[in-house]
Amino acid sequence: MNREVTLPLIVDDRGTLQVAAADVSKLLRTVGGRWLHLVEAGQDGLDEDTVATLTIELAKLADRIDVACIAHSSGTTSD
Repeated sequence: MNREVTLPLIVDDRGTLQVAAADVSKLLRTVGGRWLHLVEAGQDGLDEDTVATLTIELAKLADRIDVACIAHSSGTTSD
């Protein structure tokens, strides 16, 4: 299952971003890191392979948010 996620940037009428992308991407990476920590600590009910896959996907999503916001800030688009 490899589905593409569209990441809309939320901007006002002046083009200013309304959500701090750094905070969102940090949150995504933090969630993944905490899941990995729980697996390493032996938390019951967590499948190591599933957590690893989800953590990687969250990091990829965070990277895409960062790239989209960099492109927005520099006045270019990445299509």
